[in-house]
Amino acid sequence: MALGGGASIGTAALVAHGLSKRFKKKVALDKVDLAIPVGSVTALVGPNGAGKTTLIRVCMAFERPNAGGVEVDGVDPWKHRSEALRRVGYVPQTPAVYRGLSVEDHLAMARSLHSGFDTDYARRRLDQLGIPLDQRADTLSGGQAAQLGLAVALGTRAKVLLLDEPLANLDPLARREFIQVLLDAVKSDGSTALLSSHIVTDVEDACDRLAILGGGKVRLDSPLKEARQTHRLTEADSPPSGASAVGSFLGRNGKTIMTLWRLAPDTDLSAGPGETSEAASLEDVVLGYLAAGRGTAGLQLN
Repeated sequence: MALGGGASIGTAALVAHGLSKRFKKKVALDKVDLAIPVGSVTALVGPNGAGKTTLIRVCMAFERPNAGGVEVDGVDPWKHRSEALRRVGYVPQTPAVYRGLSVEDHLAMARSLHSGFDTDYARRRLDQLGIPLDQRADTLSGGQAAQLGLAVALGTRAKVLLLDEPLANLDPLARREFIQVLLDAVKSDGSTALLSSHIVTDVEDACDRLAILGGGKVRLDSPLKEARQTHRLTEADSPPSGASAVGSFLGRNGKTIMTLWRLAPDTDLSAGPGETSEAASLEDVVLGYLAAGRGTAGLQLN
C-alpha cells in the first residue's frame, strides 16, 4: 500500500494515515496521509501555522490526534510510547540547553536518560565543529547550541530524526554547518530525517524529498527531482499542453501573475503549446501549492 505518492508502508520510516488534529476551532491537521521512505531526507515545508510542528509533536506523542494515527519505524507512539521514542531523535526549534551546564554535562544527562546513548559518537560530532566539551551552555552561540542539540539527537543512534525548524534562528554559516553534519550522519548511519522549515532555500540542497503542508493538508509529496521536472511556470494565459493548473501567485516583478502547472512526467515541452513556459524553481513549486491551499488560484490584480 502506498500513501501520498511516496513509499509503501513496508518501506516507510514514518507513516501518517488519516491524521487529524484540532485545537478548539482551529484545524491543525486535516486527514493527513504521508509516508517518509527509509533513508531519505525529507523537507517538510510550509508557512508558520501550517501544521508542521503539530505533525512532529504527534509523532513524538506530545499531542494526541483526534483521528487517524502515525507509526514511527513501525511503532505507534500512542500505544507504545517508550518504544517509539527510543527510535526517534528530536531537535526542536529552540535548543534545549541548560545555561549552567557544560557541553559534556549535557552529554552525561543524555546518557542517563537513554541507556543506549553513544557518548563517543556525540563527542566526535561536536569535535568536527571545534565545540569544547568544557564550554558552558550559556556561552554557546546560536549555531553551537543547535549543534549540541543535534549531537544529542544523533547520540541516541535513533533510526528516525525529527527536526522542527532547527535552522530558523541560525546565520547562513551555522545553517550550512548544521545541514552538513546532519547529512553526514544520515549517510553514515542509514537513518531517516524529516526536516521542517518555512524557508525553501534552507532545505533545497539538503533534502531528496519534498512534502508541502498548507492549511493542515499535504499539498505535495514527491521526490525533489520529480517536483522540479513535472512543474512549469507561465503567465496565466499560456498553459503548457496537457497540464493542470496548481495555483497562481505574483511573479518576482510584483506585477505579473504567474501560474504553476503540473505536467505528466512524459510531457514533451519541445512541441505545441507551452513553449512560453519556464522551468519552475523549488520555491515556485512551493508558492504554487501554498497559493492553491489559500484558495488564490484565481488571483487577480487591479
